[in-house]
Amino acid sequence: MLFLSLFLLVLAREAMANVNCNPNSASDILTLDGIRDSLIRQEDSIVFSLIERARFPLNGKMYHHNHVSIPGFSGSLVEFIVRETEAIQAKAGRYENPEENPFFPENLPRPLVHPHKFPKVLHPSGASINMNKAIWDFYFNKFLPLLVTDGDDGNYAATAASDLACLQALSRRIHCGKYVAEVKFRDAPNEYETPIRSQERDTLMKLLTFEAVEEQVKKRVEKKAMVFGQEVTLNNTNGGGKYKIDPSLASRLYDEWVMPLTKEVEVEYLLCRLG
Repeated sequence: MLFLSLFLLVLAREAMANVNCNPNSASDILTLDGIRDSLIRQEDSIVFSLIERARFPLNGKMYHHNHVSIPGFSGSLVEFIVRETEAIQAKAGRYENPEENPFFPENLPRPLVHPHKFPKVLHPSGASINMNKAIWDFYFNKFLPLLVTDGDDGNYAATAASDLACLQALSRRIHCGKYVAEVKFRDAPNEYETPIRSQERDTLMKLLTFEAVEEQVKKRVEKKAMVFGQEVTLNNTNGGGKYKIDPSLASRLYDEWVMPLTKEVEVEYLLCRLG
């Protein structure tokens, strides 16, 4: 029942977001504007997931290795829950979608349902890029302590479900960098081919960096955190300026981790693009 509840919770979050970088059919055209619209909508999903996670304190015991004794398993409780939930979702075909990248891809079960045929728009050499180890590290070790208060309320299963929702939303957004890189390469192959062939990471990073756009993203995400996270009252005020999460933290999340890792995905993808 625990894992069924976690599974249903994650599915509900995904239904609310309903965002795709990948075209829905082979006739759809992969465009930068379409991907940009998707990334803007994914900001909503990320901000909402952060607000949900902030409802709980840190609950640090669930991140301690072997804090609980689980037969046949060695690791933290949150790792156990994520692994088991991903296994259930793999059976339902989640990871047949090229946008979805598991945090524990080893030994995932095969789908038990007939998988949807997603159009193949990514180059095979770069499609398997997975940055989830870096996402896991920054989320738990750097970002989460900034987001939540210290303490332990014992709601470990619900807390882990919120963590997983955050992780998957962040992973989906960051790995959309593959699609960004693909469409940019298609739009200007001559501009990218030389640094790709010479494996010039720094040159590719400069080509992919637009500081003015990144500033707009940070401001928009911060404003969304203000709007979505305000305390609503009946007297048409925002509760005296109280917010469910610090809006500047959403901006910092994008500035220090989301956008840099997205560009890292783009660079890694392009380095494989002519393979």
